[in-house]
Amino acid sequence: MAFFSKLTQVLKKTRRVFSGAVNAKSIDQLEGVLLLADVGIRSTTYILEQIRNSNVNNNYKEILTKILYDILNIIPYSLKMDQLQIIMIVGIPGSGKTTTIAKLANLWNKQGKKVLISASDTYRAAAANQLGIWAERIGVETVYSEKGQDAGAIVFDAIQKGISRNFDIILIDTAGRLHTRKDLMEEAKKIKRVCQKFRSDAPNEIWLILDATVGQNGIEQAKKFNQELNLTGLIVTKLDGTAKAGVIIPIVMELQLPIRFLGLGESTEDIQVFDSESFVSALLSE
Repeated sequence: MAFFSKLTQVLKKTRRVFSGAVNAKSIDQLEGVLLLADVGIRSTTYILEQIRNSNVNNNYKEILTKILYDILNIIPYSLKMDQLQIIMIVGIPGSGKTTTIAKLANLWNKQGKKVLISASDTYRAAAANQLGIWAERIGVETVYSEKGQDAGAIVFDAIQKGISRNFDIILIDTAGRLHTRKDLMEEAKKIKRVCQKFRSDAPNEIWLILDATVGQNGIEQAKKFNQELNLTGLIVTKLDGTAKAGVIIPIVMELQLPIRFLGLGESTEDIQVFDSESFVSALLSE
């Protein structure tokens, strides 16, 4: 209940928009609300077709709940602890990568997992120091880097350490990069290749941190990162600062990428495994 209450609060701005969908008196009115919430044209068209086929008139909450749940419903993420888990985190500058890595490290550390952070953002001078401060607070170890170092070399050292000292999880921070920067995308692919020197299926996960406030631009971000890196999921941050959290719906629907976690605030505790039923209920609650 505490998580649901927090999620409901975080989605307050988006829920205000979606209240128009719950109370819509016509399909046209419902369409306007969905577009305003950044659900996007393709996903909105699909949702409206489903509603028309259901023969529901003027009472959209129940059918909308079912449609959104079906779109977003995924098998919840769980760690596979039969081998070292290597998790690569990517995203554009300012999306919340560093704090999200700290939150994930804190979450798994509290579950008794041995977590190592690879501070592989070698472009931003303060990135490694910032991660180090977080890591010290949380009680996890870090492989540090300095500005200008080769990011792949940092990752290589981190994985060697992770294997030799029996860590459960390595979280790889990477430099923030715009999806239009080919050179930085090549660096991310190099980091991926370094991981594969140790195991052909590494990294086990590549997660894009997506700032919900960017709205429809997030779809283009996710598409490009997915084309270049074959993402395995997304973590959505800054939900409390936007009325555009509806963008989650087209991203999942169009890219077939699961949302793995939601960032719900600034503290290290404010991260939660994505649960579609809770998300839709919080989105449409009155």
